[in-house]
Amino acid sequence: MNLFGITVSMIVVWLAVALAMLVIEALTVGLTTIWFAAGALVALIAALLDLSIAVQIVVFLAVSICLLVFTRKIFVEKLKAGSEKTNVDALVGEKAIVVSPIRPYDVGQVKVGGQVWSAIGKNPEETFAVDQLVKIHAIEGVKLVVTPAKHD
Repeated sequence: MNLFGITVSMIVVWLAVALAMLVIEALTVGLTTIWFAAGALVALIAALLDLSIAVQIVVFLAVSICLLVFTRKIFVEKLKAGSEKTNVDALVGEKAIVVSPIRPYDVGQVKVGGQVWSAIGKNPEETFAVDQLVKIHAIEGVKLVVTPAKHD
């Protein structure tokens, strides 16, 4: 193959495509271009077998698109499966102690994990007394939404 008057082997072209796709994947971490890098490696094998450029391109596209369509979703789910809730999200479901009363349609305070948070009741007409145990139901902005905790 001639490129700007220089003869370039398709092996070098497919290697360059694979490396470029890997670099792009490393920069974006989107699990998209990695499949094109795999397709380029399979096309490189086709080039090593001295198959025509048309066959190499078809192999590259077929492998890349099949991997993208059939395996990307699986890998995205697998990578998310082990993720844990962090920071504020981890508070939902935890129990807290009321340190400042929560009155109807008013904000009080609860203590959870050694930190004091503003809190409101899930039922806005409910009252929570100091030292009452509550369960964190949700987070709205910077306020915890709490419900009465059931005694275990």
